[in-house]
Amino acid sequence: MSGLLLTDQGTTMSTDEPSTSTEMAEARERYRQERAKRLRPEGLGQYEELTGDYADFDRDPFVEPGFTRDAIVEAPDVVIVGGGFAGMMTAINLGRRGIRNVRIVEKAGDFGGTWYWNRYPGCMCDVESYTYLPLLEETGYMPTEKYASATEIFSYCQLLGRHFDLYPLALFQTEMDTAEWDERAQRWQVRTSRGDELSARFLVTAGGILHKAKLPGIPGIDQFEGDAFHTSRWDYGVTGGGPGQPMDELGGKKVGIIGTGATAVQAVPQLAEAAQELYVFQRTPSPVGVRDNAPTDEAWFASLEPGWHEERVRNFTQAVTGRKPDRDLVGDGWTKVMWEDTQTAVDDPELAEELEASDFETMQELRQRVERIVEDPEVADRLKPWYGKHCKRVCFHDEYLPSFNRPNVHLVDTDGRGVEAVTATGVVANGVEYPLDVLVFASGFEVTTDLEQRLGFDPKGRGGVAMSERWHDGAHTLHGVLSAEFPNMLMISLVQAGFGTNFLHFLSESARHVAWLVATCIDEGITTIEATPEAEEEWLKVLLGVATKIASYSGNCTPGYYNSEQQRDAKAARNLVYTGSLLDYAGYLERWRDEGTFTGTKVVRADRS
Repeated sequence: MSGLLLTDQGTTMSTDEPSTSTEMAEARERYRQERAKRLRPEGLGQYEELTGDYADFDRDPFVEPGFTRDAIVEAPDVVIVGGGFAGMMTAINLGRRGIRNVRIVEKAGDFGGTWYWNRYPGCMCDVESYTYLPLLEETGYMPTEKYASATEIFSYCQLLGRHFDLYPLALFQTEMDTAEWDERAQRWQVRTSRGDELSARFLVTAGGILHKAKLPGIPGIDQFEGDAFHTSRWDYGVTGGGPGQPMDELGGKKVGIIGTGATAVQAVPQLAEAAQELYVFQRTPSPVGVRDNAPTDEAWFASLEPGWHEERVRNFTQAVTGRKPDRDLVGDGWTKVMWEDTQTAVDDPELAEELEASDFETMQELRQRVERIVEDPEVADRLKPWYGKHCKRVCFHDEYLPSFNRPNVHLVDTDGRGVEAVTATGVVANGVEYPLDVLVFASGFEVTTDLEQRLGFDPKGRGGVAMSERWHDGAHTLHGVLSAEFPNMLMISLVQAGFGTNFLHFLSESARHVAWLVATCIDEGITTIEATPEAEEEWLKVLLGVATKIASYSGNCTPGYYNSEQQRDAKAARNLVYTGSLLDYAGYLERWRDEGTFTGTKVVRADRS
C-alpha cells in the first residue's frame, strides 16, 4: 500500500514501498511491549488534583491579589459556569435569541478559559486559526498566522467579549460554591465564593474541555524547595520575560520539565534557549510532524466568500475523521496524517490489513523524521513513538526535535515508568537524582474524570441528591447534555458527548444546542426539562455501540487521556465520549432539534400538561 506524507519542506513524498509482513510483525510486537511498560493499575488515579497540598499550584498568577467586590443577589434566566469559548458562545447564542438576563461565573480574571490560563512560552493552537477561532465572519477578524499564538487567541476572546457585549454579564475571579435545585421555586439556587446568591431558571455547566490542570502523583511532589509550577500557571516571576519575550532569569539555572505531550513540545524549545541546563523527563514520546507556520496571506483572506468559515470547519473535521472530502481546504499535517481512518474496525480482512499498513507507514514516517533531525542516534531512538496514530494527539512543531541537538538539553527517558520521586532539591528518575532549580509540570488537564470533579462543585438536583451520588457508577445523560433528576441543567463537556481534533467545532455545536434548548423552553412555556432514565440508557447503548468499532484499536494503544489511561471499569465505561465522527454526533443533536418533540425527556409545562 502506498501513501503521501508531509515532509519538512512542506511537500509530499511517496511511500510506495510496501510494508513487509516482517516489518508489520515487528511493529506489532514493539507496540505491545511499549504499551505493557506503561500500564498502571491505578489508571486515572495516578494523577493529583490541584487542591489540598497542591492548592498553591492552582493560584492565578495573572491577577493582582486582594480583589474584592460586593456580593450580588439576582434572579437571572441563566447562570453559565465558565467563561471560556464554551461559555462565551453559549451566551452569544442566547443573546441572538433575545436572552440577555444571563450571568457568567468565571474563576479567572477575564474571558478565555484555556487561553487565559495557558500563557507558557511558545504556546499556540495546533489547529489552524482560520478553522479553530469561532465567529470570524461575524467579527471580521483576520488571524495574523496560520497557527495563532496563545496571546493572540486570548486577545480574540477579549474581542468576542467586547463585540458581543459579554463583559457586563461576567463575574470574574469568582468560583462556584454550591448549586442546588429548588423544587418549590423551580430554579437553581447558586452561591459563589464572593457571597453571590443567584436564583437561576437554567444552569449551564460550560467548564470547558482543557481547563482543570492535573499533576502526576509522584512521591514527594510537594517537597521540592525550588520554584515549581504547572504550565497552565506559568510563573514569569521565576523565569523572567513574558509570552513572546526572552526568559532572562533562567540563564544560570537548571530546569526540569515533566511531560512530553503537546504542551511540552511547544515549551521545550523556549526553555532550551533560556536555561543553563534543561532536563526533559519523558514517559512516552509524542509523534511530532511538520508545523510549517506562516503569516496570513491578506489577499487570500480578503477573497473568501461568505459562508467560508462554516464550510472550512466542516471540511477539516471531515478530513481528520476519514470522511475524505472532495477538496482538502486546510491541507496541513493534520489532514494528511489523519486522512485515512485506520481505527474503525472493518469486516474485510484484506482492507483491515491495508489500513494497518497505512497506519504503520504514517507513524514510520514520523519516526524517520526523528532520525533525520536528531543527531544522537540513542536520543533519537528514545524519541520515537511506538503506537498507532490514533492513540495520542499528534503534535506538529518545527523546533522541538532540533532542541535535543543542543548541548544544554538532556532527554531523561524513563522507559515508560515515569519519574520515581521528587526531592527537596530535584527529581529522581531511573535511580538517578537530577538537581534542579526550577521544576515545570507539563502534565496536562483532566479530560474524562468525573464531571463534578472537573467543575469544582457538586450540583444537587431534585431531593438534594448530588451528582456524585447519582453518578456514583458513572455518567447518566442524554447526548451528554441533559440528566435525569437535574431539571434545567445543561452540560457542555466531553462526558458522553462529542469529541474532535478541532475542539472548537464541538463547542460550537454544543453551545448552539444548549442555547436552542433554553430559548425553546422559554418560548413554549416549558417550566422544566430533564432526561428520562430510559433515554439515558438508550444513549449509553449508542455510545457503547460506536465505541465497539474502535475498541480493538484503542485497546492496543499505549495509555493516555484518549483512552482514560486504559482504565477498565464500569465507571470508565459510562464516562466515555462519543468516539465516532463529530459530524455524526452533531447530526444526532440536529435531528433531535428538528423533531421538536423532546424525545427522551421529561417536560413540564407551565399549565402542568
